[in-house]
Amino acid sequence: MRTVMDQDINYQRIEQAIQYLEKNIQHQPELDEVAEVVHLSSFHFQRLFREWAGISPKRFLQFLTVDFLKTKLKESKNLLEVAEAAGLSSQSRVYDLFTRLEAVTPQEYKQSGTGIRIEYGIHETPFGDALIGVTERGVCWLSFINTDEDPKHELEAMKAHWHNSVFHQNQVLTEEFVSDIFARKASNGHTKIHLLVKGTNFQIKVWEALLKLPLGNVSTYQDIALKIYNPKAMQAVGSAVGSNHIAYLIPCHRVIRKDGVLGEYRWNATRKKGIIGWEMAAAEVIK
Repeated sequence: MRTVMDQDINYQRIEQAIQYLEKNIQHQPELDEVAEVVHLSSFHFQRLFREWAGISPKRFLQFLTVDFLKTKLKESKNLLEVAEAAGLSSQSRVYDLFTRLEAVTPQEYKQSGTGIRIEYGIHETPFGDALIGVTERGVCWLSFINTDEDPKHELEAMKAHWHNSVFHQNQVLTEEFVSDIFARKASNGHTKIHLLVKGTNFQIKVWEALLKLPLGNVSTYQDIALKIYNPKAMQAVGSAVGSNHIAYLIPCHRVIRKDGVLGEYRWNATRKKGIIGWEMAAAEVIK
């Protein structure tokens, strides 16, 4: 059976299709039109998109409309309230990853990761190639590589963030982590992904709040500020969200503007749309 991790998934075509759909949303392009843009037959494009997202391109586009996202923002507030009242969080939701965040100690922060050994690798994911860094304490880095970008750019960014650490490429080890992270049914409430982060106390509070956002839902910068009991710190929250160095696992992609506009993303705005739509499709299937 083919899975989302199959090597023949071509995210560049998916990305191009999403961009075209978004630019031409007003006239709702037909399947044939989008397929021609990505140089595929209608049959093969439909199959590729369904294998990737689990839904049709048209349904996917509906997820990303402003009106739909505004509705999801309202729903997300209610879901979080219910989850918290029941003593639950996003980690306990079926098919969402159980993640535990651990910060480096003040001494480790001061020494910028001195003595930490980081195994890293570059792998294909449903959202394009990604660089992952892993320590004995958990995942310490995950970033996507843009199609027009040299992978060395992200590697240098990781090394700069953990600049006193020891780095070693280990594709075999990191492949296991990537498979667990991006397989749709990998967790089912059981897989535990430990994260090791390096940030200020404020940034860590924001990242912890992001971990509570349920799969297939979105929140606003204002709501995150309220969650950390600092309602006037929306700008600082935005900065902390943008400083996240563990993509996807710390779901900064689930934070959008209160007007329903998705906004920018550190690893490409189109990729953010792709991740949100992909997650909404997954959440719809398991309702």
